[in-house]
Amino acid sequence: MKGKNAKLMANQEQLDILNQGVEIWNQCRKQHPDIRPDLSNEDLNPFDHPELPQRDRRRPKADFHEVNLSGADLTRVFLVFVNLTRANFSKANLMGAHLQHCDLSEANLMGANLSYAHFNDVNLTRANLSEADLSGATFNIADLREADLRRANLSKADLRRANLSKVDVNWEFDLRISGLSGTGLSGANLSGANLRGTKLEIKDLREAILREANLCGHNFNNVDFSGWDLSGVNLNETSLIKTNFSHANLSNCSIYGIAAWDIQLDEQTAQKNLTITPPGQPAITVDNLKIAQFIYLLLNNAEIREVIDTIGQKGVLILGRFTPERKVVLDALREKLRSLNFLPIVFDFEHPTAHDFTETIMTLAGLSCFIIADITNPKSSPLELQATVPNYMTPFVPIIQEGERPFAMFTDLQNKYRDWVLDTLLYDTPSNLINVLERAIVRPALERQTELTLIKAQRLRTRHIKDYL
Repeated sequence: MKGKNAKLMANQEQLDILNQGVEIWNQCRKQHPDIRPDLSNEDLNPFDHPELPQRDRRRPKADFHEVNLSGADLTRVFLVFVNLTRANFSKANLMGAHLQHCDLSEANLMGANLSYAHFNDVNLTRANLSEADLSGATFNIADLREADLRRANLSKADLRRANLSKVDVNWEFDLRISGLSGTGLSGANLSGANLRGTKLEIKDLREAILREANLCGHNFNNVDFSGWDLSGVNLNETSLIKTNFSHANLSNCSIYGIAAWDIQLDEQTAQKNLTITPPGQPAITVDNLKIAQFIYLLLNNAEIREVIDTIGQKGVLILGRFTPERKVVLDALREKLRSLNFLPIVFDFEHPTAHDFTETIMTLAGLSCFIIADITNPKSSPLELQATVPNYMTPFVPIIQEGERPFAMFTDLQNKYRDWVLDTLLYDTPSNLINVLERAIVRPALERQTELTLIKAQRLRTRHIKDYL
């Protein structure tokens, strides 16, 4: 190597030294710490080296295809347009290295020090980066598909627009722990990164930046995203069961095909412009994550008709108390109805919040084929029946255990709306009730539903004033 005053090391000289082996290369690096090696394939700038003849202004080809550089000191090295396919860099020191437009596909970088390295438009597909230190590294437009990043340290790494599809990471983030005990992403910038198909098990990513990242198809059940900025993130086909989005920013997210159950939202959750249509179709947006799936059904008329028809033909609402002795009866009714190919809906009124529960029960009643109301020792059902019976021409089948008396107002309801409130069925034991359920409850309810359907279909009856002149 030339002295430290040289502006640029001769590329061929560097290659010759490197070809003598890693030990000689590392020794030479220690002797000349101020020189930044350049092993690139791109042309020299003729304006920087006017003294060179034209034929010498091109660097010799650098091809490290399948070369063993394990343990090499390549700190701050320049590698541009270099073929590094299947090269062995295990435990090599590439701290601060500049790798641009290189092919590192299937390369072995296991345990390598790549902190603050620059991977600009680098092909790292199927590369082994397990246990590597990638803290502070930049992966601008890098292709990391199917790479192995298990136990790698990606804290404060910039993965914007990187393709991490099908990456093997098994990320279980605990941001209180630094080092290589697990794949760390504390402070990593994943905005715009493609994480679809990645083996992702997120426990805590609070320091990571995920704006506009592609998280399509992941399981985020029970994940705490409270306070996170997830704006523009692709959440298509994700599972969001008991996911916490309180105080989170979900604006401009894509949510087509999500499975959202018991998600936590609050007034501080930003939900503007949520796209509910699949990629490739004109975007339709809503501003509420919880109703997004229902709105999609409304927009697809065939589907919503099918949903309403299915519930209207098979849905059975079961009302009653959820005390231990009463729940036995309700559960038995539910199981028997399922065996008869119905869709039982049981609503727990044990701890009602009157206004919200009333609205909910009215909605469910309007969609049901018929309603079974156990009025044995009632608590909340009187209020719910008074709210629903007068408003829906739907068969109500009241049941009561022998020895009990119905609530005071029920007789009035039954007499006033006898066209759809059936005679109260007295039962002695739950087992006998289940044995006669089809004959004593289902058949009479369906017969009454048929009668009510004919009544609803009748044309308007009219009289004319001339008949009285």
